[in-house]
Amino acid sequence: MSNLYANFNQNIDYVFKIVLIGDSAVGKSQLLARFARNEFSLDSKATIGVEFQTKTLLIDHKTIKAQIWDTAGQERYRAVTSAYYRGAVGAMLVYDITKRQSFDHIARWLEELRGHADKNIVIMLVGNKSDLGTLRAVPTEDAKEFAQRENLFFMETSALEATNVETAFLTVLTEIYRIISKKALVANDEAESGGSSLLQGTKIVVPGQEPEPQGKTFSCCSSS
Repeated sequence: MSNLYANFNQNIDYVFKIVLIGDSAVGKSQLLARFARNEFSLDSKATIGVEFQTKTLLIDHKTIKAQIWDTAGQERYRAVTSAYYRGAVGAMLVYDITKRQSFDHIARWLEELRGHADKNIVIMLVGNKSDLGTLRAVPTEDAKEFAQRENLFFMETSALEATNVETAFLTVLTEIYRIISKKALVANDEAESGGSSLLQGTKIVVPGQEPEPQGKTFSCCSSS
């Protein structure tokens, strides 16, 4: 196993809560199972209510515990909204590349996310089931344009083939860590200079990389 993943006897430096959102049957639970346990089940049943998995890994020599929450996409479970989003620092906004409707609903899911989550949350748009390319109903360019317009990361994944699943989660977790680290540095600098204890807004520029948030900036972070 890669040394990216931490020894469970290590102290945890950070716990990051990530939420998975999107329509039912787009593969949210399969993405979670693939990342957390490297499993995939063709017989996966619909998620009822809320469940979560954890995975511990190393980022910049820090031990990060990712707590990843998964919820049913069906309307009748939407009452969990506030508690589900509370404390989340990252989100995976998932659609199925073979179901146009699941992509068309992304704007509504994003609106709900932004209505309940912290404004500095790191969001990745995920087009799942890339292994079904012959059935594609959502052009990659459509998703890229939406992601760029809404300032999101974007990546297409296949939970079945394990394509880009780990990369997608690690990109979100690394960006969260980068923001948290910057916040801590600002706080330390202000403490040393005797300045205000309130954190000022800081722009963090994501270097050009795959997946693409081309030329994106994230505003960080008000103290909570």
